[in-house]
Amino acid sequence: MKEIKENTTKLVKIFGVNYELKLVYKRIKNPKLNLKEKEIEISLPSKYKKINNDTIIEMLLEKMYEAIANKELDTIMEKVRTTLKFAPEDYKILKLDKRLCKCVANRLVINPEIVKYRKEIIEYVFFYEFCRLKINKSGKKIRDIVKQYMPNYENYEFELVGVQY
Repeated sequence: MKEIKENTTKLVKIFGVNYELKLVYKRIKNPKLNLKEKEIEISLPSKYKKINNDTIIEMLLEKMYEAIANKELDTIMEKVRTTLKFAPEDYKILKLDKRLCKCVANRLVINPEIVKYRKEIIEYVFFYEFCRLKINKSGKKIRDIVKQYMPNYENYEFELVGVQY
């Protein structure tokens, strides 16, 4: 990650919407993250001003994605479950290296960074993964089922080119 200086802008996505990352230094003891409308403000103790804060910023953003995932993904998961009338036994939100989501023993493991994508994209990934669990295969059969519920699924696949799910 490129070092973020005070008053430098970096964009961070949440549900496909860009938020400006604002870094400020304050007389506080611990780093804080505050999500505002179209802005994420990270407050760091003043004593951190002269050091590279990339790791701290990354950790705060990861915690933010995890909190959003824990709060919001249940609703999307339920929508897909009621539409398909089946679902995995359980799911777990866990940081994954290169994937948004994977099936493990009839349960989904979901990367919290999935919340960077639009909700429609997340729904598509969940539809695909639910079908993968049900059919126990991948490819055309799954896409045929997904297409019944999401006729424009190819648009979502296009947006996910190069992303593993």
